[in-house]
Amino acid sequence: MKRVNLLNVGRILLLLTAIVMLFLVVDLLITPEKVVAQSEDDSQPQIDTTSNVYCLSCHAEAYNPVQLPSGESLFIQINMDEFANSTHDRNQIACVQCHKYITGFPHPIKTSQTLHEYQLQRDTACIECHEVQVNQTKDSIHGQLLGQGDVDAPTCSNCHDPHTQPYVEELSKTEHSEVCANCHNGIFQEYANSVHGEAMIRDDNQDVPGCIDCHGVHTMEDTSTAEFRNSSVYLCADCHTNAAIMDKYGLSTQVLDTYVADFHGTTVTLFEITEPGQTTNKAVCYDCHGIHNILSVNDPSKGLSVKQNMLVACQSCHPDATTNFPDTWLSHYIPDKDKYPIVYYITLFYQILIPGVLGGMAIFVFSDAYRRLRMKFIKPKPVEVADEGEEVINHE
Repeated sequence: MKRVNLLNVGRILLLLTAIVMLFLVVDLLITPEKVVAQSEDDSQPQIDTTSNVYCLSCHAEAYNPVQLPSGESLFIQINMDEFANSTHDRNQIACVQCHKYITGFPHPIKTSQTLHEYQLQRDTACIECHEVQVNQTKDSIHGQLLGQGDVDAPTCSNCHDPHTQPYVEELSKTEHSEVCANCHNGIFQEYANSVHGEAMIRDDNQDVPGCIDCHGVHTMEDTSTAEFRNSSVYLCADCHTNAAIMDKYGLSTQVLDTYVADFHGTTVTLFEITEPGQTTNKAVCYDCHGIHNILSVNDPSKGLSVKQNMLVACQSCHPDATTNFPDTWLSHYIPDKDKYPIVYYITLFYQILIPGVLGGMAIFVFSDAYRRLRMKFIKPKPVEVADEGEEVINHE
């Protein structure tokens, strides 16, 4: 009897549950406006899927990088501290202003096969704010290489990480040069050991040139051209003729004048003016001093103030140069009483002798010419002489 009662109770409970569920389903189907009204009256704020907060709620987390078909890794984590200091965040640039193709989650499937291809696709957004810089880059050596399909050529985001790039004015010369080192590390190591690089990296000396001081930023030229070689002298002269900088280190500011005055500089200057695209075999600054590995002139191993080192430099163009060949070089100084006095006084002697000789000859020639002209155009007057009957010529 008890078993039958329990069975009946179970059936009744099951029936009641089914009836309640049926009423709930019917209520939802008949009155959907109740759900909408409840959603509209909800006190919870609606999430803006285009805000940086929404994007960073995921991308600030330590996600594994996305693997591209090329096997390269695309890192999608954003460092919040670096991003907060970036020029984009400080200027309130929204993520979707650059990532226009993303309107929510899940994101569209990436079609890029390589990291380089992905960067090129993203960099098309840069021109909307940085049109001048993008157009300058197109004419630079980097832009030319990109146009030729060179996958190693840098894109905008290779040099300017959009999520960490601070204001460029806030970067030191060392930080600027370290950006270049990402691609040109071998050259950067040479530079780091040079007289310029050591002063900049070790001493934070802002007087010395960094990469962009010589090569520019968005207008970088092809350094293998004759035009660059012929004009490179003026790159060096920008700093080395600046008395405010050179006086600090006891260096001559006469480098350009002395270079242009000698055979090498005169020839290069003429080529620069008349045939800038024509190659010349005459030495420019970096032929003697080096390019990225410039050392102090007093360096015992390669410094040019050491005669043997100077001879080696000369022999690179003049293989027959003897040990006395470097003695003619005055180290970019114009001789004076204190520096190279013998040359100074010999020069002074000739500065007096030559004008004196030529001036004396000029006086003699002009006085003789004057006498001859006077004799030609002034007729002599005859003078009678008594007694002997001779005629005396009067030249007055």
